[in-house]
Amino acid sequence: MREPLSVLVTTRNEEHGIRACLESARWAEEIVVVDSGSTDRTISIARSIADRVLEHEYESPAAQKNWALPQLEHRWVLILDADEAVSPELRREIEATLADPLRRDGYWIYRDNHFFGKRVRSAGWQRDKVLRLFDRTKGAYPPVLVHEEIALRGAAGVLRARLRHEPYRDLDRYFQKWDRYTRWSAAELERRGIRATAPRLLFRPWLRFLRMYVLEGGFREGRRGLVLCWLAAFSVFTKYARRWESESGAKRRSPEGGISERGAPERDSLDRGSSEGAS
Repeated sequence: MREPLSVLVTTRNEEHGIRACLESARWAEEIVVVDSGSTDRTISIARSIADRVLEHEYESPAAQKNWALPQLEHRWVLILDADEAVSPELRREIEATLADPLRRDGYWIYRDNHFFGKRVRSAGWQRDKVLRLFDRTKGAYPPVLVHEEIALRGAAGVLRARLRHEPYRDLDRYFQKWDRYTRWSAAELERRGIRATAPRLLFRPWLRFLRMYVLEGGFREGRRGLVLCWLAAFSVFTKYARRWESESGAKRRSPEGGISERGAPERDSLDRGSSEGAS
């Protein structure tokens, strides 16, 4: 007899991917969706599949999950993003793991990342893994603004089957996430006291491109890899440019010629992930 499983998905305007995500998890004992103000069909789609759909005002990815975890019925939880799907192989391995009396307290899962509809096998994306299957009584998410990962109090293992992840189906989707994540990343730099120095603005984007495209083999992906690596480098530059803006107290001129105040980082319900790599 295996442990029952709750699946948690946090959403905001994810109508294009949420159905496939939830359908892939129908085998779990409970599916809970926590939405933060969707204005598209996300909620109606989720209600047709999930056991419960809760609504909660968004603060940050970590805070959203920490609020949601106590709402779940079962101790063991699988966290999914709306652009992810559980493969049959991963389902079987999760079920076998939850039936194992010697199981650990949590498990890392590697992701098969797709960019514009095709799996990326290089550029560092092939090593992307996330700690998503765990006993929720053994951890919580630390108060970070991006790249949140459960702080597990216990031992963690690694599953062999992989999670399908398709964060960027087109450039419109990429730049929607890019805008949010570069804002969050800049706010995280500010929280950690990291400044946007001239060397960081100049060299960090180039180092990111060279690492992904040359050292990690992004060139093997052809033009797709070139676009991916340049976008990642541009995200790094934008993150530090936004941090520079907050440091300098820069103002933006309004269309009428006046001065508009710099806006706060946008808070949105995303899966989480990285705008600089596989998100």
